[in-house]
Amino acid sequence: MAISDEKYVLLTTFRKSGDAVATPVWIAPLPDGGAGFTTEVDAGKVKRIRHTPRVTLQPCSATGKVKPGSEIVEATAEVKTGADARPIDKAIARKYPVMVPLLGIPAFFVKLFRRKGEEAEECAIHLTFR
Repeated sequence: MAISDEKYVLLTTFRKSGDAVATPVWIAPLPDGGAGFTTEVDAGKVKRIRHTPRVTLQPCSATGKVKPGSEIVEATAEVKTGADARPIDKAIARKYPVMVPLLGIPAFFVKLFRRKGEEAEECAIHLTFR
């Protein structure tokens, strides 16, 4: 089973100091053999990836508990925004057809109360495996 076939993976990014920061994320395979996930453009993991694109992935639960005996997978991450993020967004929506619309409900209300002209930019992370 490929890492992109997992429901959740523990994404580890690295601060400038070298400290590791782990976060559970959804992941979807992409046609180019890589994988990806969506996130907010202002998320801490995006800032860390822009500085240090090296990441690790490991199968985990929704809460980030690593699956016993699972291997760590090394990858290089690249931040994609706007139209470049859409293929990854679509891949996530295909893999998680029930959860994505449910999570879209709170996002709808956030958009209602957002100031005019303050549209959130789509953001996704493309992973290339080493």
